[in-house]
Amino acid sequence: MSDDLKMYIPSGPLPALRTGLLTAFEPGTRTLEAGFQVAPQFRPLPVDVVFERDVEITLRDGVTIHADIFRPAGTDKVPVIVAYSPYGKGQGTSGSVMGIFGLVGIPNSVVSGLEKFEGPDPAFWCAQGYAVCHPDGRGILESEGDSVLWDRQDGRDAYEIIEWLAEQDWCDGKVGMSGTSYLAATQWFTAAEQPPHLAAINPWEGVSDVYRDLVLRGGMPDTGFARTLQEGSFFGTGQKEDILSEVAKYPLINELWENKIPEFDRITVPAYVVASYSNTLHCIGTFRAWRRIASAEKWLRIHNSQEWPDYYDQANQDDLLRFFDHYLKGVQNDWEQTPRVRYSVLDLEGGDEIAVAADQFPPSDVTSTRYYLDGRTRTLTADASADDVPVSYAVAANPNAVSFITRFEEETVLVGYPKAHLWVEARDSDDMDLFVLIQKLDRFGTPLQSFTTPNHSAMAHDITDHGATVLLYKGADGRLRVSTRHLDENLSTDDVPAHTFDRVEKLSPGEIVEIDVELPPIGLRFYPGEELRFIISSRNLLGTLMPGMPEYAGANSGQHVIHTGGEHASYLQLPVRAR
Repeated sequence: MSDDLKMYIPSGPLPALRTGLLTAFEPGTRTLEAGFQVAPQFRPLPVDVVFERDVEITLRDGVTIHADIFRPAGTDKVPVIVAYSPYGKGQGTSGSVMGIFGLVGIPNSVVSGLEKFEGPDPAFWCAQGYAVCHPDGRGILESEGDSVLWDRQDGRDAYEIIEWLAEQDWCDGKVGMSGTSYLAATQWFTAAEQPPHLAAINPWEGVSDVYRDLVLRGGMPDTGFARTLQEGSFFGTGQKEDILSEVAKYPLINELWENKIPEFDRITVPAYVVASYSNTLHCIGTFRAWRRIASAEKWLRIHNSQEWPDYYDQANQDDLLRFFDHYLKGVQNDWEQTPRVRYSVLDLEGGDEIAVAADQFPPSDVTSTRYYLDGRTRTLTADASADDVPVSYAVAANPNAVSFITRFEEETVLVGYPKAHLWVEARDSDDMDLFVLIQKLDRFGTPLQSFTTPNHSAMAHDITDHGATVLLYKGADGRLRVSTRHLDENLSTDDVPAHTFDRVEKLSPGEIVEIDVELPPIGLRFYPGEELRFIISSRNLLGTLMPGMPEYAGANSGQHVIHTGGEHASYLQLPVRAR
């Protein structure tokens, strides 16, 4: 059993920076009157709200957890939206959350401070006739038990929370889930357990495979953000899962990691999924889940910013309200006429196109097109060269990268899944950590990039010069440890390679191997004269996901050789939309 493989370390008390005005354990019920403000900088409540604090919920194994519930005052039964994460149900007013809002440029007045970090705001939802539930899950703060990190156990626990909520005398029996990041990922796990009263979910950017998205992306043990999660969250009186030790002990896929992947084919509930191309932590996982869930009624919206400003944008909240009104209240509001896909096309020059309607992703007018690497001219071409022309770099040299460029003479739009199909060789080494990047260049050859957040300050520039990739989009990046190149034949498609990560196949001297590197989906417009640059390197080209994290350095030595043309025709496959 995967539980036998888990490793734990002691949890600890919530630090002062993570403590909010409502964090203290104070069971009871009171009414917050319209106009109530938890603090002056936050949004006032527009309606009277009943606040049930530190409510006990007993799980299947006798463990007691606690939840805060906000619901409209009155006697009408209402549906409830669950925000499930380990971040602490009262942290909306904490210094850490206010600091994050400041970092991205969101004023605190956008929310009431009653919301769970990354979750739905009771000020908005109670005014629309919904309750909001903030559970502190197993092992979090005053809740009993030991906490886990993104695991099927979360789904089993959330199942019981949902069924408990549905039985409350104020609830009409309909339950939904919403939230970004961690709160999105827990929705996959919960929906896979199929709680009878779960009526709809709204995962707003979140990983869907802990191994492939968080700790060992591309087979590389890049645990910077996992360390941030483990050390900066999961506070309580019991134990918390030691994901860092698990990575060190179990570098290949096993039952532990399999249980940190939701059972996508069991997710059948209506789903409104929100994604972006630019979030280097969540992008691949969100699109993977959207592709693989079995829901017949599922919608995808791909925005052009960052998840937090997008989530709390009023127009987007209104859009989500239509979805929940339809599935949790039975309102006939023509939600089902909403395009199944609404995607964005970025130009990185201030002219993004948003809400482009389609019936699928990639759109039906997209063709996967191969651009062959030409080692002689360092260009990307429509046809492979007849001769094998290798290009190489020394790992210890500067530059330790090679790149290839193509110029677009006509306006060209790329929408969908790119991938890199490469023939590579390691000299004086038996393995390679490869990093790749698709970059847009203007007509003068200058790389283009774009902030995803409202904050464009000097400090924002400082932290994103190399790193903090969730705040500044520089292009689509992929990575692969070549010894983990084995493909999963059942899950791989021509557009999206999937690796098993269940074996290590080292390289022999002189051996040239064929690899596929997964890249995140893109929506990118090139105007006439602009160029696309494809970079291959032994170094992490974009840096860290978040500010202040340690950067992963590839486990490389010797020389990397990229073969092009002839029998080893490497190519970059791009999703080209019809003109």
